[in-house]
This record gives sequence, C-alpha cells and structure tokens, in this order.
Amino acid sequence: MGKGGTLSDSVIKKIVLSYSYVAIWIFLSFTVIVYNKYILDKKMYNWPFPISLTMIHMSFCSTLAVLLIKVFKFVEPVSMSRETYLRSVVPIGALYSLSLWLSNSAYIYLSVSFIQMLKALMPVAVYSIGVLLKKEGFKSDTMTNMLSISFGVAVAAYGEARFDVFGVILQLGAVAFEATRLVLIQILLTSKGITLNPITSLYYVAPCCLAFLFIPWIYVEFPVLRDTSSFHFDYAIFGTNSLCAFALNLAVFLLVGKTSALTMNVAGVVKDWLLIAFSWSVIKDTVTPINLFGYGIAFLGVAYYNHAKLQALKANEAQKKVQQGDEESGRLLEEKGGGDGEGKKIESED
Repeated sequence: MGKGGTLSDSVIKKIVLSYSYVAIWIFLSFTVIVYNKYILDKKMYNWPFPISLTMIHMSFCSTLAVLLIKVFKFVEPVSMSRETYLRSVVPIGALYSLSLWLSNSAYIYLSVSFIQMLKALMPVAVYSIGVLLKKEGFKSDTMTNMLSISFGVAVAAYGEARFDVFGVILQLGAVAFEATRLVLIQILLTSKGITLNPITSLYYVAPCCLAFLFIPWIYVEFPVLRDTSSFHFDYAIFGTNSLCAFALNLAVFLLVGKTSALTMNVAGVVKDWLLIAFSWSVIKDTVTPINLFGYGIAFLGVAYYNHAKLQALKANEAQKKVQQGDEESGRLLEEKGGGDGEGKKIESED
C-alpha cells in the first residue's frame, strides 16, 4: 500500500497482468470449443471426423513443441529415462487420446451449453477416482458435495431439449478418461518429482497421443475419408483451429505459472457460463429453465469444492510456516546451547 492506503504501482501491475492472463485463457478456451463445434457439427462446417481433427491438433502441437524446445530453447526439456516414459507418459498419452476423441465426438450430438453442464462432473470424477486409487482420502462431507453436483447435472440433463443418449455417453466417457489422466499425472509423474508444463507436456505426450489415435483412425475414419473424393484439406480452417489449440496450451502455461491452478478452475466456471450464454444467444441452442436450475445447483457445488480446496491450501501453507518456525527456533536453541557449553568449558579450564 502507498500513502493514503492506495495500491502501489507494482501491485496494480500484478493485478492487471493476472486479470489479463485470465481473460486470454477464457478467450482462447472459448474460441477452441466453439471452433471445434463449428467444424464437427453437421449443420455448420459439416466435417464430422473427431479423430482426424484431434490428430491434426496433435501433429501441429507436436511440431511446434519440438521447435520451441529443441530449436528456440523456449523451455528446457525434462530429463526422463526410457523406462519412465514407457511406464508414466505412455499411459497418460493413451488416456488423453481417448478423452480428446470422445469429447470432440460429443460436439456432433450435443449442444455446447449442455456439454459444459456435463463437464461440471469433472470434480466428482477426479475425487471418486482419487479415492479408488487411494490418492484421496474418503470424506463424507466432500462426498455429499459431490452428490449435490451430480444431482444438479442430472436435473440439467432432465431439462435438456436435445438430449442424445449416445452423445451423453461419449461426454461422460471423456470426463472419466480425463479425470483418470489427471489422477495418474499425480501418481506417475508428480510423485516422482517430474513436473511438466503445457509445452513439455505436449513435447512428450502429443506424439504418444497421435500414435494411439492412429489405430482407431485407420479403421473408423480413414475408409470414409478415402471414399470422400469431394474433400479437400482447408488449410485456413484447420491451420487456424490448430493454432488456437496450441495457443490455449501456452495460455494455460501463463495462467498457472503466473497465478495458480485454482485460479484456472475459477476462471473455468466463468468460461462455462459465457459459453452457455453464447450457445443460447448466437448458436441458438435451446437452454431451458430446468437446464439452468440444474446447472445452478452443480455450479454451487463446484464453487464450494474450489473454496474448500483454497482453504486446504491455506491451511497447508500455514502449517508449513509453523513447522519452519519451529525448526528455526530449534536450530537457534541448539546454537545457543552449544555456545553456552563451550563457554562453560573455557571457564572450567581457567
């Protein structure tokens, strides 16, 4: 604080930068979701090939990640043995490929607004899988909150005007695979002291993801694309779409690096509401009052979940400070005790 209780220039600069990072991430995340919907939806660009689209993204991101790390030295690569890569990165790449494939496929069958409502189940899936894999401890109050989120999503689904069972199965599968991936990142990488930022993550995971996607692509989409003689690769559409996808990863790098992962979670809630409003007002998707009521319940549950995580982080930081203070006090007492002992020894020698 400056004179008169005003904020200093450095504090104002940090606040402006933080909000700028949040705004950039929301804009890019919003753009990628709407752009993917535009490409895949049969009523819009009408290119319903989600595996092919995901493979284009992975190829583009892999190439740029290699250039940024190997050529431009933008970030340092993580030292990783072949065994660690096979045991840790490959399973994560497999789950990521399934998550992207299913989530992109869901855009063909469901509205953007309803997909965002279903994504509210992510904390439920992450917590449940964490408990199953013994990464999280079971807590009755947390589980009650998870049930309230699930109830809200169920109400939103009940009120959905364009409910499609197959589309819902695809999106729920995407949520399950993504949640498992997030938990395995903690178990297989973070616990071993390996931290990947979005760029190094793409450098290691994207080629692996591309290899996994190639298998279903050969049998599911390649025969259809081969027989579609009218298709011509639109470099403008797919190039800008891939660039937005890569820019989103850079935005995640900035947002988490300069603020926190919790800030991104909160910003994600704002983005979801904006997408619902956009889907209703621009794309003209039907959003019913029951949709909004159900998502409102889920939203409150997610907000409480983020609040509880913030309080837990603050408690952990406070505990660490107390422990550091105790260790410092103990060290000072030992030094003082050692000094007194030497003083007494000198006196006895005299």
